[in-house]
Amino acid sequence: MLNAQPNNRILHIPRRFSQDEWGGTEAVITNLCASQLEMGMRPEIHTSLALSSTPQEDFRGFPVYRYKYCYPFLGLSTAEKQQLDKKGGNLLSWPLYRALRNADQVRIYHAHVTKRTGASVLKAARLAKRPCVVTLHGNMFDVPQAEADEVVASQKGHFEWGRVFGAYFGSRTMLDEVDAILCVGYSEYAKAKEALGADRVHFLPNGVHPERFVASDAERAAARAELGFAADSFIYGCISRLDPQKNQLLLIEAFTAIAKQNPKAGLLICGPMTNADYAAKLEAAAQASGYAERIRILPPVTPDTAEHRGRFAALDCFVLPSRHEPFGIVVLEAWAAGKPVIAANVGGLQRLVRSGRTGLKFESGQAEELIACMRQIAEQAQVRADLIQSAHAEVKASYTWPQIAQQLETIYQQVEAKYQ
Repeated sequence: MLNAQPNNRILHIPRRFSQDEWGGTEAVITNLCASQLEMGMRPEIHTSLALSSTPQEDFRGFPVYRYKYCYPFLGLSTAEKQQLDKKGGNLLSWPLYRALRNADQVRIYHAHVTKRTGASVLKAARLAKRPCVVTLHGNMFDVPQAEADEVVASQKGHFEWGRVFGAYFGSRTMLDEVDAILCVGYSEYAKAKEALGADRVHFLPNGVHPERFVASDAERAAARAELGFAADSFIYGCISRLDPQKNQLLLIEAFTAIAKQNPKAGLLICGPMTNADYAAKLEAAAQASGYAERIRILPPVTPDTAEHRGRFAALDCFVLPSRHEPFGIVVLEAWAAGKPVIAANVGGLQRLVRSGRTGLKFESGQAEELIACMRQIAEQAQVRADLIQSAHAEVKASYTWPQIAQQLETIYQQVEAKYQ
């Protein structure tokens, strides 16, 4: 199972890989693997069984292997384990490490996780005397303390018996020893470069396939009708995880103010639920707004499908009101779909979205600023047109997946030179 031709086998190792709980990390890895396949590489995904019951599958032309795992904390409830699965759980998978350690003819070990799992990838790479790189998907140097506390809340009060494994793998020193560190967000890149030195730290943004988000007028009309919005409605939307990080509660608050003055305004919130309590708060806020009949809060759709494209096509404006955002791949998707974007001025969005050129920005948490941006987008057709044109040009110039994959290949070749 783990044998392949030499010099082109690349192992990608995320914490989890679930089609039912699709997020930015899954999108990034999938598109990198697809691009590497086209370049003649042999990408594979090795991960845990978190949020998936399928040990092995062929996914879009490349194999996915999943292994048994646990959270090494005493007394975790089922709900606590599930929350750790959904976001940030520091899991332990000895079967995964054993598979990586026994793999042969590997060109690159590419970790998409740190902590115990990431350190086990590095240890396997060192034993194989092969390069190891790690991508930080916004989970290390650029996370607000409140969010960091929220991620580990499920394991608080439980004795951690897995520290010995962290010591064995060297989890505390992983970033000091890995061959290259790739940051999807520029804010995290700047902080990592300062902390770890510039030579090993690279900025490698996310990408998009623009052509996959182009919808016809008929598709747009059908999507709006399916969602129950009138043809002349002005629909704001956020297609992203239902999670406090994304701050859709602020969007509902702002929409309530908009809806009071604009009887044609509608709101779509759509995405996987990573926090059940927060999802319940969103539903309650929609009911309390007085405009629940104009708000849709829906589960996610399968990425790269006509239904996924239709969700974006239905919108007139995309809003990402995040409290923290490493990069914001959904912004690229909205740009590719030809939608004007409003984004919080945080994290990777600070550099990704150029205010007044490719989107409008507001200070995170400031409802009045968000409301002003939402009104401007709805009322000024020329502003919408200019933003759409500039953003579409920027996507094609800098953020297509073939471009990103080629940049990654350059980094691979740089680290490989050390092993020749």
